[in-house]
Amino acid sequence: MPDDAAVARDAAEEAAALGHPAVPPDATAAYGAHAEQVIDFYAPRGTVDRPAPLVVLLHGGAWRAPYDRWHVSPFADFLARRGFAVANVEYRRGAVPAQGLPVGEPGGGPVAGRWPETLDDVAAALDALPALVRAHLPAADPGRTVLTGHSAGGQLALWAAARHVLPLGSPWRLDRSPPLRGVVGLAPLADLRVADELGVCGGAVRQFLGVSGAAVRPSLGASGAAVDAGAVEARYVERLAHADPAALLPTGIATAVVQGRTDIVVPPDVADAYADAAAKAGEVVGVTLLEGVGHFPLIDPGVDACAVVAEEIAQLAF
Repeated sequence: MPDDAAVARDAAEEAAALGHPAVPPDATAAYGAHAEQVIDFYAPRGTVDRPAPLVVLLHGGAWRAPYDRWHVSPFADFLARRGFAVANVEYRRGAVPAQGLPVGEPGGGPVAGRWPETLDDVAAALDALPALVRAHLPAADPGRTVLTGHSAGGQLALWAAARHVLPLGSPWRLDRSPPLRGVVGLAPLADLRVADELGVCGGAVRQFLGVSGAAVRPSLGASGAAVDAGAVEARYVERLAHADPAALLPTGIATAVVQGRTDIVVPPDVADAYADAAAKAGEVVGVTLLEGVGHFPLIDPGVDACAVVAEEIAQLAF
């Protein structure tokens, strides 16, 4: 368990990162009919003498409804001021909690993600992006696209870059690798199995996969318990194969991870497990560990860690 000082430091970092005023986009476009199926576009700031690399940003927040794309809009603006064109993607997340109900209970929450809608949305957004960029972000060069995402959004970014290695028959599988310069995970939930074992974000992994809470409770007594629990565990394993970036390797796409060494939200063990899985698959994932940095400074334009993130993206994009 983190000590009191670590918890206080994390709370201060979160307050600082989320305390910046939201930055409105230059344009917004829908990629579907649902209200949350939208992408905000930020044009590169200043004089642009040629099309700018495109950064596709997927926000975090444990796939839960209280966290939407607006909390990373200052980060999107920061990247635009560094010369990037930015697409900030919204997607459907877990239901807003009903007051007084425990996590994971029917009608309660906060619940992480919607299975399969969250992944449906990310796949649909990326598929629609080239046409939307041509219409709404003409300063972007889609041929130099880098995916990035923070925390749960890092899982989504790594997953989106690996759709061509999804199991056969997966509804999100691509026939060929997506046209990306690379992907940068920012404190990502990159290994869902390890994140689940560590209890990251209060059981968010199993909620995201739709296998948590009351779903594991038997109603048939002791004999039914083993059947129900076994069926749920089988569903968990099955869905990991379709959603866990650590199970979708190698991708053949340049991949980097930026991780705060003092992160108590998504501990460095998760990034290390992903890098180890990549190495076993014959692929190298660059992991940059930042000393004295927790979870939220990676998306905080007011601190140096954010500049490190921009540099990691630039190394892939330019």
